[in-house]
Amino acid sequence: MTKSKTKEIVNKKAKFEYQFLNEFEAGVMLVGTEVKALRAGNANLKDAYCHFKNDALWIKSMYIGEYTHGNINNHETRRDRKLLLRKSELKKLNRGVKEKGLTIVPYKIYFSERGFIKIQIVLAQGKKSYDKRSSIKDKDLKRDADRAMRVK
Repeated sequence: MTKSKTKEIVNKKAKFEYQFLNEFEAGVMLVGTEVKALRAGNANLKDAYCHFKNDALWIKSMYIGEYTHGNINNHETRRDRKLLLRKSELKKLNRGVKEKGLTIVPYKIYFSERGFIKIQIVLAQGKKSYDKRSSIKDKDLKRDADRAMRVK
């Protein structure tokens, strides 16, 4: 039996706005209707960000749409959700945020091989405007090269 392709929800703007330094895989504490809505692909990481509260990492403002077949016990769309990481990973992230002034950016939501929902979070540093211009230039050059290869 082959598995169908799982849905990935990616924050495309994050790669443009930030320079990624370290990547971590985190679990998320969700309620049942949130899981069903994620399986339908009804989520967005555009405005989401991570912060520490009482030595735990939380993701704020992540949008998970309401489940269409849910009842009155449906979840809130933009509630705070706790991220599940090892203590050593939490310490690395906390140290990066406090000492170095870095940012924790949620980059991708996906399903693991075992069917669990995971979030790839990234310890990142904001790009300057000249870094963004070089990213745009590289992307344009790659697109032009791909077009030239396709034509031949």
